[in-house]
Amino acid sequence: MTASTTPALDVLTIGRCGIDIYPLQVGVGLEEVETFGKFLGGSPTNVAVAAARYGHTSAVVTGVGADPFGRFVRTEMRRLGVDDEYVVTKADYNTPVTFCEIFPPDDFPLYFYREPSAPDLELTAADMPMEAIRSASIFWVSATGVSQEPSRAAHHAALDARRRQGLTIVDLDYRPMFWESRQAAHREVSALLPKVTVAIGNREECEVAVGHSDPEAAADALLEAGVELAIVKQGLAGTLAKTRSERVVMPVTRVETKNGLGAGDAFGGALCHGLLAGWPLEKTIYAASTAGAIVSSRLECSTAMPTEPELLDLMRANREAVAPGGTEL
Repeated sequence: MTASTTPALDVLTIGRCGIDIYPLQVGVGLEEVETFGKFLGGSPTNVAVAAARYGHTSAVVTGVGADPFGRFVRTEMRRLGVDDEYVVTKADYNTPVTFCEIFPPDDFPLYFYREPSAPDLELTAADMPMEAIRSASIFWVSATGVSQEPSRAAHHAALDARRRQGLTIVDLDYRPMFWESRQAAHREVSALLPKVTVAIGNREECEVAVGHSDPEAAADALLEAGVELAIVKQGLAGTLAKTRSERVVMPVTRVETKNGLGAGDAFGGALCHGLLAGWPLEKTIYAASTAGAIVSSRLECSTAMPTEPELLDLMRANREAVAPGGTEL
């Protein structure tokens, strides 16, 4: 199929992919772990997987190495319902591997192996499928994609081609190890905001982007920067979502946390689903928060993403505690 005859995607993400190597022993350091599980990973890739679980067409613009893990990424994407057409092979770099340690309920150190660079950060403007980017209902970018060249220029080329058509979402996704300094992160992330319609991040990520960690001030600053929907995640304090005419505060859905690393990606996938479905903002944020809770109660991320019936069941079960008198589920 040519680009002109390929149906528009529901969700197209761009950025990290790789292999998550998660310990099968909990509460001990990596030096004591004896067995591991291997999973498809990378935040934008996980969001695409989550979207596919809800029945949406999705794909990822990313890079892999010419190695066995690169082959696994492509195969696993297809198995999980994500189109791998826009996965580019960068033979000079290895497919990234990420290890974590699991110390519930709130300590999950990550160890990225992406040196001297990762294939997804070597994407160029020539690698961008511009027609797919322009036509996708949702285009999702991660702020870490602008942490270095040539990926930074590729992201801006994609966003400039899209021109804020449809829903363009930036995950503020601040990880210090990807940046030369916090100041550099602020400069580059703030440059993304006029080119997107939705921004989502935790309090620290919002502070990097707009200089405010207070949720209300951060949301207002994101709206002032040009986004139409600002979402500030506050951990156990819940989530604040604001537009210029609406404000939603959503408490967390309580579960027993096993591994919190996938919660943000699950939140993002359910956010995409709610936006595509035309749900009210309150229901969309409740769904996103609940999806994050479901995945945090499981070990892995990509293969742990819920289906819509599973998501709605937990939303109904917790409605009175979380969203009493809220929208119809």
